[in-house]
Amino acid sequence: MKDHVITNIVECMASSEEVQRIQTEHRLKLVESWGIKEGSSVLEIGCGQGDTTAALAYIVGEQGFVLGIDIASPDYGAPITVGDSARYLQQSKLGKQLKMEFNVDVLSAEVDFPEKSFDYIVFSHCSWYLKSFEELEGILKKVRKWGKTLCFAEWDSRIQMIEQYPHFLAVLIQYQYECFKESSLSNVRTLFTPMDIKRVVENAGWTIVNEQSVHSLKLQDAEWEIAMTVADYKEEINNLVDLPGKLKSLIQSEVILLEEAQKNHAIKPMSTYVFIAE
Repeated sequence: MKDHVITNIVECMASSEEVQRIQTEHRLKLVESWGIKEGSSVLEIGCGQGDTTAALAYIVGEQGFVLGIDIASPDYGAPITVGDSARYLQQSKLGKQLKMEFNVDVLSAEVDFPEKSFDYIVFSHCSWYLKSFEELEGILKKVRKWGKTLCFAEWDSRIQMIEQYPHFLAVLIQYQYECFKESSLSNVRTLFTPMDIKRVVENAGWTIVNEQSVHSLKLQDAEWEIAMTVADYKEEINNLVDLPGKLKSLIQSEVILLEEAQKNHAIKPMSTYVFIAE
């Protein structure tokens, strides 16, 4: 990806340049793999802080438009909230070709668009925030009429190198105690494997026409996920009165493995499972 393209997008983002350059390069890889064209209209579900939103807006250009929506409240996220990040991005030079809205539940009866309102519907690194398989399938069924092409990206749990193992282990630990929560604001609430996703997508009436694995080994997400898991797991499991003692012991053992991996191994993020469906 040309450096000046990354620079132009990074200038529109609220995060630090060092972090954002790596994140933006990855998002541009995703947009390129989806084949999204200049002048397109895009609905992005789960836009978060706008990493993919900004890349999409740059690619569709001034003749295109990106609407990013998210169920999260504007004060969600750290160190920069999604609301602050969205305001910064919408006031940038990309602002005229994008809009971001929060507290939007796609499955609510109040949320609807006319048939074929968008050229593309994008789901980028947001499915693991969902609470269940049923919620993902419900969303994919509902958005089916809104656009012709579904563009999807999520971490690929089929680890391809040993350095990706700690990232997967951190996610697995989180998902194990998430199974016992009634509600959650965690990063990982449901762990969908690529095989799970394919099944749900097909049940929702879509047909995958192209799939691949995208590698962005400089991404910081593995280190972030591991550090958060190690820091938070004790409080997480102690707050769950119904967590079986044997599972608690298993999680504690897994965290020991995770801490050892932090010390002794180079850590790489999992690859990203990417597809286009129609």
